[in-house]
Amino acid sequence: MTTGNNAPAVPATGEQFRLERGRASAVVGSLGGALRSFTVDGIQLVETYPDDAIPPSAAGILLAPWPNRVAGGRWTLDGREQQLDITDPARGNAIHGLLRNTGYAPVEVSGDAVRLSAAIYPQHGYPFHLVHEVLYRIAEDGGLSVRQSLTSLSAVRAPFALGAHPFLRLGEVPTEDLILQVDAGTRLTTDASMIPDGQEPVTGDWDLRSGRRVGSLALDTAYTDLTQRGGKYRHVLTAPDGRSVQLWAGPSYGYVHVFVTDQFPGRSCAVALEPMTAPANAFNSGEGLRWLEPGSAFSAEWGIQAAL
Repeated sequence: MTTGNNAPAVPATGEQFRLERGRASAVVGSLGGALRSFTVDGIQLVETYPDDAIPPSAAGILLAPWPNRVAGGRWTLDGREQQLDITDPARGNAIHGLLRNTGYAPVEVSGDAVRLSAAIYPQHGYPFHLVHEVLYRIAEDGGLSVRQSLTSLSAVRAPFALGAHPFLRLGEVPTEDLILQVDAGTRLTTDASMIPDGQEPVTGDWDLRSGRRVGSLALDTAYTDLTQRGGKYRHVLTAPDGRSVQLWAGPSYGYVHVFVTDQFPGRSCAVALEPMTAPANAFNSGEGLRWLEPGSAFSAEWGIQAAL
């Protein structure tokens, strides 16, 4: 995962944690707790990037205490307006939580697992003290599981949502040739600032239930009304030869954001499948928003599995 002889001695994403078990291996960077690599039988299953780069398009980072955007970075708490720092200047929003530029610290490290932790301190627009923890583990079957936990150290209850931003691929198969299937009955419509302004049943190009070729899609869209299979939500990319990779998510992740881009460095097409416990702007809409009581904790799990 380097660019050659000029690669930095310490990657831009900080300390690297390599996990291995059987035919599978993964690399996690401390910056943003980002998943930088996941391979099975040498086949890369997520988009990666050089050691001298930070995660392009938020590739692989963890999202807490909210995923996606908060409109104008503003929301109201107990009748008082809160103003978050604007981290999406193009649209004037706060985006992807408060840990995107934070280094996670190792709590427990073994050959096939790593537990990392990062603190969310009281700050502009979010006057709460929380700890976000993640456990990355390679399972016996070669799949990767990711368990995110949030614990409150505040004296008052705190609003939150969790998410993640993995980009999936299937080795060297052009991503535009993959078939994407998302069993979702509803999509969230948005305004010009990418803030949800309604919901509607999926139709036409928005309907991914029977699978659609990634290269025919222009999506930056959140879905809900998801269908569980085997107690999990499963979002699948399938190659022309029948091999597949899926992002699965537990019941708490009732939303998934699908982002297809031609701007990922070195790739003609890339697709992010982002599990979320709430959609964009949940601090204002209340949709999917949860509250942590003082001293309490919340956990949810997602992962990546391949059929090769």
